[in-house]
Amino acid sequence: MLEKIEVVDLIEVIENGSIQVRTKTAIKEDGVEISSKFHRHVVVPGADVSAEDAKVQAIAASIHTVGVIAAYQAANAAKGV
Repeated sequence: MLEKIEVVDLIEVIENGSIQVRTKTAIKEDGVEISSKFHRHVVVPGADVSAEDAKVQAIAASIHTVGVIAAYQAANAAKGV
């Protein structure tokens, strides 16, 4: 029997408050992993996290304070982003 399993397996917070999220997709046959791949994405301060994994939402709720969001936006404005 084949099954596809997706799991957030790595969450990192970087200096500017962005959260890097790695998702692993594994294909298992009879309980034995036969294939896997990874996908990464970044959640920036102030981004909507409602569709994110519950762990990512919890980290964002504690890390993405008003001050962190303002500093991130100011840094981007200074770069012209």
